[in-house]
Amino acid sequence: MATVRLLSDAELSPAAAEVFADIRATRKTPFVNNFWRALAHDPVLLKRTWEGARDVMAPGHLDAKTKELIYVAVSIAHGCEYCVHSHTAAARAKGMTEAELMELVAVVGMAAETNRIATALQVPVDAAFQVVTR
Repeated sequence: MATVRLLSDAELSPAAAEVFADIRATRKTPFVNNFWRALAHDPVLLKRTWEGARDVMAPGHLDAKTKELIYVAVSIAHGCEYCVHSHTAAARAKGMTEAELMELVAVVGMAAETNRIATALQVPVDAAFQVVTR
């Protein structure tokens, strides 16, 4: 259950409505999900968060599916149920297969395990892995 009421379009401030219009235009859909509806209580936070997400997830050196897979992995690591579901759906829409999802989950699980072991043992970083700056 949300800790804030999810705002309907009729309840939006003009500033929040402007952000929702950009979300709809950028994503080419009339659907605005609950995350944005929760943030709409604070139009400044809504705008800043949307613009950051829009810009980071825009076309770049990484393709759209890869970006969604990374988002799913980080969301799993942080335990964000909402983000795991929404970005898994987005990754599927961009062509992710069930086999790719299961492989991603295996990698996330293995990384979590080896991260904990390396942290527990305080294994020093190999000199070969460090960036030399001069």
